[in-house]
Parts: sequence; C-alpha cells; structure tokens
Amino acid sequence: MSEVIESERETRLSADGLIRLLEDDILNSVLKPGDRLDEQSLARRFEVSRTPVREALRHLASSGLIDIRKNQGATVKRLTTAELIEMFQVMAEYEGLSARLSARRMTTAEIAEMRNWNEECRVRADKEDHDGFYAANNMFHEAIFHGSRNEFLQEESRKLRNRLNAYRRHITTQPRRMQKSVIEHGRIADAIVAGDEDTAHSLMRQHVDLLAGTAADVLLALESETTE
Repeated sequence: MSEVIESERETRLSADGLIRLLEDDILNSVLKPGDRLDEQSLARRFEVSRTPVREALRHLASSGLIDIRKNQGATVKRLTTAELIEMFQVMAEYEGLSARLSARRMTTAEIAEMRNWNEECRVRADKEDHDGFYAANNMFHEAIFHGSRNEFLQEESRKLRNRLNAYRRHITTQPRRMQKSVIEHGRIADAIVAGDEDTAHSLMRQHVDLLAGTAADVLLALESETTE
C-alpha cells in the first residue's frame, strides 16, 4: 500500500511540475496557438510516463490554455484580450463581494492570518521571489474568501481563479507588480479590519481590475510576438 501511495505522490509532483513548465512555454510563446501537444512526445521530452502528461493536459484544458478534442488530441489555445478582460471583470466582482462580506464577518484570528499572508507577500516581493510571492498572494486572497463565510461564492470564484491562474502567475513577473500588490493588499486589509464594507469592496475590485489591465498588456504583447 505504501508503494502505491508513494507512486501516486510522485505522479502528482510530476504532473504539477509539468503544468508549470507547459504554462510557461505557452505564456512565453515557446508553444504557440494551434501547436499540437502530443502525449508521447511530451513524455519523452520531460522523461516521464504518459500518466502525468495526461493529467497535466487535463488541468491545462480546465484552465482554458489548451483545447482537447476527441480523436484530435490537445492543441494550444490562447484567450483573446476581450475574453481575458471579461473574466477578470467577473473575478473583480467575486473578490469585491468577498472583501465586503469579510469586513462584516471576519474573526480576529482570520484577520491575523490575512495580515500574516500579506507580510509574507512583502518578504517575497523584497527578495524578488516570484514563485513564493505567487503562493503567498493566493493564500492572502483565499483568507478573504474564507472570511466571507459564503461557500457558494468560494466555490464559484475558485472555478474562475483556476482558469486565470496561469495569467495571474505571469503578471507576478511584471516590473514592480509585486510591490504594488503588497500596498494594495494592505489598504484592503485595513478596510476589512475597520469594518468598512464599501471601501473594502471598492479597493478589492480596483485591485483585481488593475490586474486585468496588466494581464491585457501581457496578452497583447504575446499576441504581437506570435504574429511577427
């Protein structure tokens, strides 16, 4: 039994690593829209079995980065700028409502956790640790979603966040974006602590809308690269 568990753990780690590598290749135009993703070729390239490759492709399909069609396999897909902005606009509403509800419902312990995660964001930003910042940033937002006490909101927002994660991760690498996010997080947290629902809602919406603008700039740049 322990061998089976260990095997499953290794498969999971391999799949997670493949997801990151393929996301980077797609968002950096190493893999371009329309490129075919062959399981066997990817398995050879990354020196893994086809099982983690298949799992990684399923994840990328759920996040909207690739298309998987019956009898045709997987191909790279890229959201249009309009589609990406629309998704961030909806995400801004989800996050804004979450911040509003958290300003009403968050406990003292949850507030401390939220503050701690933003402090971790600051530490990672100072070190230019993009991966560490991205993880801490996710936990900061997750703390606010949890504080909203709205399970339906959490579930629906999680679905959309999964589709936007690759783009949000790419935004992290943009100049000064991490430092700006830490400041914005601090203002959102202050409004939640003060119980100021309107300000918490407004600041969070603005924070995510700004991410949408950065994401659109990134996507436009990537689109221009693929047409050159």
